[in-house]
Amino acid sequence: MKPLVLVGILIAAIGGFILVRGLTYTKNRSVLKVGGLEASVEERQTIPTWVGAVAVVGGLILIGAGAGKRRS
Repeated sequence: MKPLVLVGILIAAIGGFILVRGLTYTKNRSVLKVGGLEASVEERQTIPTWVGAVAVVGGLILIGAGAGKRRS
């Protein structure tokens, strides 16, 4: 398989996962620092579903571009 097609499949699969299951990540934020004492908050961030849709479309475009380059 061509590298462009493989990258397209990978990106489309990640996008599909985001669309179906959603994807979250945690982010630590420091709220208070006083001397040696530090308080932090762990926030959960969700990746929007439109990012998954864009990834699926982009992956399909890469698959089409990689498969379309055929030499005679």
